[in-house]
Amino acid sequence: MSILYVSPHPDAFPSLRALIAARYGEAGEGPGWGGAHPRICLQPPPTSRTPFPPPRLPALEQGPGGLWVWGATAVSQLLWPAGLGGPGGSRAAVLVQQWVSYADTELIPAACGATLPALGLRSSAQDPQAVLGALGRALSPLEEWLRLHTYLAGEAPTLADLAAVTALLLPFRYVLDPPARRIWNNVTRWFVTCVQQPEFRAVLGEVVLYSGARPLSHQPGPEAPALPKTAAQLKKEAKKREKLEKFQQKQKIQQQQPPAGEKKPKPEKREKRDPGVITYDLPTPPGEKKDVSGPMPDSYSPRYVEAAWYPWWEQQGFFKPEYGVSGHCCPDVSHCAWPPCFFIRTTLWNPGCDHAGIATQVVVEKKLWREQGLSRHQLGREAFLQEVWKWKEEKGDRIYHQLKKLGSSLDWDRACFTMDPKLSAAVTEAFVRLHEEGVIYRSTRLVNWSCTLNSAISDIEVDKKELTGRTLLSVPGYKEKVEFGVLVSFAYKVQGSDSDEEVVVATTRIETMLGDVAVAVHPKDTRYQHLKGKNVIHPFLSRSLPIVFDEFVDMDFGTGAVKITPAHDQNDYEVGQRHGLEAISIMDSRGALINVPPPFLGLPRFEARKAVLVALKERGLFRGVEDNPMVVPLCNRSKDVVEPLLRPQWYVHCGEMAQAASAAVTRGDLRILPEAHQRTWHAWMDNIREWCISRQLWWGHRIPAYFVTVSDPAVPPGEDPDGRYWVSGRNEAEAREKAAKEFGVSPDKISLQQDEDVLDTWFSSGLFPLSIFGWPNQSEDLSVFYPGTLLETGHDILFFWVARMVMLGLKLTGRLPFREVYLHAIVRDAHGRKMSKSLGNVIDPLDVIYGVSLQPPDCFHSTSGPPRPRGGEGQRRKADFPAGIPECGTDALRFGLCAYTSQGRDINLDVNRILGYRHFCNKLWNATKFALRGLGKGFVPSPTSQPGGHESLVDRWIRSRLTEAVRLSNQGFQAYDFPAATTAQYSFWLYELCDVYLECLKPVLNGVDQVAAECARQTLYTCLDVGLRLLSPFMPFVTEELFQRLPRRMPQAPPSLCVTPYPEPSECSWKDPEAEAALELALSITRAVRSLRADYNLTRIRPDCFLEVADEATGALASAVSGYVQALSSAGVVAVLALGAPAPQGCAVALASDRCSIHLQLQGLVDPARELGKLQAKRVEAQRQAQRLRERRAASGYPVKVPLEVQEADEAKLQQTEAELRKVDEAIALFQKML
Repeated sequence: MSILYVSPHPDAFPSLRALIAARYGEAGEGPGWGGAHPRICLQPPPTSRTPFPPPRLPALEQGPGGLWVWGATAVSQLLWPAGLGGPGGSRAAVLVQQWVSYADTELIPAACGATLPALGLRSSAQDPQAVLGALGRALSPLEEWLRLHTYLAGEAPTLADLAAVTALLLPFRYVLDPPARRIWNNVTRWFVTCVQQPEFRAVLGEVVLYSGARPLSHQPGPEAPALPKTAAQLKKEAKKREKLEKFQQKQKIQQQQPPAGEKKPKPEKREKRDPGVITYDLPTPPGEKKDVSGPMPDSYSPRYVEAAWYPWWEQQGFFKPEYGVSGHCCPDVSHCAWPPCFFIRTTLWNPGCDHAGIATQVVVEKKLWREQGLSRHQLGREAFLQEVWKWKEEKGDRIYHQLKKLGSSLDWDRACFTMDPKLSAAVTEAFVRLHEEGVIYRSTRLVNWSCTLNSAISDIEVDKKELTGRTLLSVPGYKEKVEFGVLVSFAYKVQGSDSDEEVVVATTRIETMLGDVAVAVHPKDTRYQHLKGKNVIHPFLSRSLPIVFDEFVDMDFGTGAVKITPAHDQNDYEVGQRHGLEAISIMDSRGALINVPPPFLGLPRFEARKAVLVALKERGLFRGVEDNPMVVPLCNRSKDVVEPLLRPQWYVHCGEMAQAASAAVTRGDLRILPEAHQRTWHAWMDNIREWCISRQLWWGHRIPAYFVTVSDPAVPPGEDPDGRYWVSGRNEAEAREKAAKEFGVSPDKISLQQDEDVLDTWFSSGLFPLSIFGWPNQSEDLSVFYPGTLLETGHDILFFWVARMVMLGLKLTGRLPFREVYLHAIVRDAHGRKMSKSLGNVIDPLDVIYGVSLQPPDCFHSTSGPPRPRGGEGQRRKADFPAGIPECGTDALRFGLCAYTSQGRDINLDVNRILGYRHFCNKLWNATKFALRGLGKGFVPSPTSQPGGHESLVDRWIRSRLTEAVRLSNQGFQAYDFPAATTAQYSFWLYELCDVYLECLKPVLNGVDQVAAECARQTLYTCLDVGLRLLSPFMPFVTEELFQRLPRRMPQAPPSLCVTPYPEPSECSWKDPEAEAALELALSITRAVRSLRADYNLTRIRPDCFLEVADEATGALASAVSGYVQALSSAGVVAVLALGAPAPQGCAVALASDRCSIHLQLQGLVDPARELGKLQAKRVEAQRQAQRLRERRAASGYPVKVPLEVQEADEAKLQQTEAELRKVDEAIALFQKML
């Protein structure tokens, strides 16, 4: 009988390793070596029976006088069921061996080095932090590998897990405290999972993790004993103490000195009061209308203004297309996914979101392990999906919350989720229909494969990293960085050549040469014509490679010869298809090499890269390496290098559908804006490839396809890629009937296995315009809202989402899902970088709306909610926002984004510019507040907005400008030119209504002419009413707040600005060129007067102004606007001089236009002698500066040596200085006359 000798010590991890292996042997099919289960002996073997030298424990005696095996590795391998491979089988053997070797050579020394000194069993000559650092370095590969794997090899514990867990028993028991375990979160999760297995628990019992205070991180906890400090650290601390003592002495001296009495202390600067502290505190139940009966606050506050409105809008149904329509939806309603809804016509904006397959599953898996210590495989598919749904209910509405805070006019009762039953039924229906038509089919093709995620991924999940040459990149699962951006050349010997002839090929992925099946050259390349029909010899494989001739080869690149690896390169795959070449896969789903000879078998792909290079050099076949610019595909989820792998997947045949989608744009049935993207559209559609729609995940729509097994000897068993053995069905019963009919047997002989994979998220998203309205079932919503009018989305998903919606819509319904596609810009940060989590520059819109403050430690959080620590992201934010982000409000953010959005250009989001639009909101607030006072409490607006016929010149002018603003806004919306619309409205409110009209209105409202005052009030009301309606799509909250404080023209007026008609040019047709010409003269005169007042520092004086005109018509016009000039320029008397009459003495002169000059009276307002002295000094300095610039430009070599931009700057400075000199000379002449 065999005997296993082990140590009785509870921490003898080599013996524990053997005991656990024996337990697995008992629970399985017996030990891997085939013998009986051994008897356990808790003591060393008798010396009389042991070989020489005595074996170290554990030791295994295979029968009396039989073979002795000792050492944990060898004994465990013999005792483990199925030997080395374990549950993973022979394919996992290489991976298991690698991890076992890593445990023995790396983990055990590092673990002992860190633990034994801590237990007092060994005196460490090294610094304690150094040995802990060594343990950390040993754990790093484990942490990275276990980030996306439950176990080290396969889906159950293997010898690899056994070796690594027992190697780490001591650190987890005695060294790795809670802070350290948080650092090594994935390793801890895996360790706990393993030791909870019955076989481990039977030997180890309950493993108690260390709860002490010796952290593995570089920042000890508060209870950690102080580590011995180096000489450099002690020296640094001494310097700091010395500086502190000097500072304290200096402070003490300054406090003892009496204050200087002769110096008057400067008054403290008054801090500007934050205007954003006003809140709406009146009790208003959600859904009730906001109380605006009280006085307006002194200044605009986003928190005050935005309170309570959105719940009321939603409660009243203002966002529903049915609002105001009796019975059912209006038949010409357009389905618009375009924020903001511009209320030009009744509109449905249907909210919805997809399930984000890969991203969501990864997040929930991490959460599951963090909170429960379970992997998804331990939990099981159904239970895991319940956890995902639970997470979705808790966290999945964050985007909806943001949209509501942004004031988006969505019909929330129609909100949809791609995993909802209604949408899921549409997905199943679409798959089954397309599969029955042969549009969806099963095939083994090259896919983008993430070895880390162990799944195919879509093109949009692949980032293209451009390299200019040799670059070292970090790859998950590899300790050392991997070399990319080089072209390696090597030789294939021509078979049967007497002259040792060779063909040199080059590749950026040298490891794939193990899968080469041919060498290709161009048919017209004269260098290789003599090699037709010949082969080359593969140096490491027992096969020869044919030389094929294909026009795919570029004769001018390299040697003109290309290695062909059909199983790992798309171009090579197509060459292989044309020439009937075998596609040999040399990598498994984890990226380890298969179907290759030793020593390459089982190596990770990038370890194999180095091994192949060494082997080529040893055989004398290496011909060189050079830098090579290239693009490396990276998985944007795992950052792994994407590998093209041959895998059986489900595909959509896109050729005919793409032709129809392309033709729709060509005919003009589908309009894509900006039109520059139409070229991209046609390029994609004309070169479309088959669409891989299967993903190796659990979260998503499980593919409604079933693999058929027939219990009939007349029907041979099928293989996965054979589409005949796959049937689809809306349910399993339908699939069974299809299979029975296909194979001509009864349904009871059919066994079905549903595909474990799920559909690509883009497949369900591509059905969104249909599925949200209940397709394939006919419904009122489907008949009214499909097809829609407009789709708005980012240009980066034109192909991935838009094209697929168009293709599927046309295929399944024969109609386009929408008539127009508007592709908006991508929001980038202020430096033009794409926002990403890795850069830490993502700006949450809620942060801009509510503002964020910086609080230690590194906390960057919204002032309206709890802190959100962001680590390194917070540090990077500090650089861009050292004082945090100010509260800007929703209206300012919306207006700013639309003002930014120029067709075809991305947005560099500058928060300071958004803050500027908050100041604009404050201007609106104050202007309306002033206007309401001017209107008075008893004001009643006229039933229509049409003028009454007694309007003044400025009344006519502001109506004309309002007409222009309405025209430009509508024109901007129709052309999707949002900056044109925002500029028109901004200019009207700020530069025309506030800066001009309200200033001109003050003397009228305070005057005695009641008719003029009433006309002014009616005009002012019209400006407010139309102006707020114009702004409402951009600024819904502040415009609603102000609109609700205005009186109504008619009792039956709409209750909210949300449902008030948008101003149309036909409503506002008050264009008045005559009034605009007159006011333009007034504004020109005003600008000239203000300029002169600034030049002579007359800020608090109202000097008289005399206008010299060139003709009577200009004089009459100037007389008509003189009152407006007086109000706008703060001048004294504004008088028009008679033709030919001289201006009074002592006036400064400026030109308002070619027909009018300004004479501003300075006599008696300034001291001529004093002003002359100041001007003379200014003249001397200007002359000196001009002379220096002239000398500099006249120096020899200036045109050649000085950069062009500097020369241009010097010329501009000289022109500016000479202009200042002319003005100074004119002023000197004026003041000399006044002496």
